[in-house]
Amino acid sequence: MFILAHLSDPHIPPMPQPSPSELIGKRITGYLNWKLRRGSHHRRDVLNALIEDLLAQSPDHIAVTGDLANLSLATEFAESRKFLTHLGDGKHVSVVPGNHDAYVRSTDGFYLSAWREYLTGDAPKAQPFPFLRRRGPVAIIGLSTGVPTLPFFASGRLGSAQMDRFAIMMEQLRKEQCFRVVLIHHPPAGDRSWLKRLEDVEDFRGVIVRLGAELILSGHDHIGAVNAIPGPQKPVPVVQVPSTSAAPGDPRGAGAYNLYRIEGAPGRWTCEMESRGITAAGGVITISKKKLI
Repeated sequence: MFILAHLSDPHIPPMPQPSPSELIGKRITGYLNWKLRRGSHHRRDVLNALIEDLLAQSPDHIAVTGDLANLSLATEFAESRKFLTHLGDGKHVSVVPGNHDAYVRSTDGFYLSAWREYLTGDAPKAQPFPFLRRRGPVAIIGLSTGVPTLPFFASGRLGSAQMDRFAIMMEQLRKEQCFRVVLIHHPPAGDRSWLKRLEDVEDFRGVIVRLGAELILSGHDHIGAVNAIPGPQKPVPVVQVPSTSAAPGDPRGAGAYNLYRIEGAPGRWTCEMESRGITAAGGVITISKKKLI
């Protein structure tokens, strides 16, 4: 059995105080939104409790699907580096960026150096995305949808070059019949605002319809959800998790993470999902179990 843990959107609290020069353009709207609304829904004690519980489960690998930062401040990347180091080393933790990790052009790409060993593929000198990491029977494919956008937009984009490389990679992995797990911040299934969409979602879905995958993990909406995309033989599960720092009472769902227990062999894989979440009393319990495959 291979156990994969999945968390997303920690928006690591507390957000550091930006300097006046950093509050230019889009950041000022994000900063006010955090101060007036979002900040009260993200708590460090919730994040700490969930991470402590996750590590106690001793997963074989941990996947983080973006939005470690809030405003893409330089100091946030230093803090997110400490967060990833606490989770484990680059062999045991994989991360992809979200829209808040590429919030503004001035610091776009800072995560590439701050998180280097957590998003480097197995092949030397490969393009940053998609990356491919083989862990046991699992092939982990990481995509980047994080691009700087205008104020009030939280959309994402893969781009044609990344999509071409993704299709080639998925074709080769399909021939190998390994268990393919795709990490992508913006969900390619389910409903959301036009302002928060994945702009080239149909291109992504086309690759999955043609070549398949075993599991797609995402975040972004701060909700727990299981949707699906049609595959060549059977539907491919698309799973979202709530923000890992969301306080009990958050209207989109309290903080949680998922465990995926993967067993079997090519042609007869199984995968069971266990969701573990924070309680009003601050404990962590199993919320649900679901057979995905």
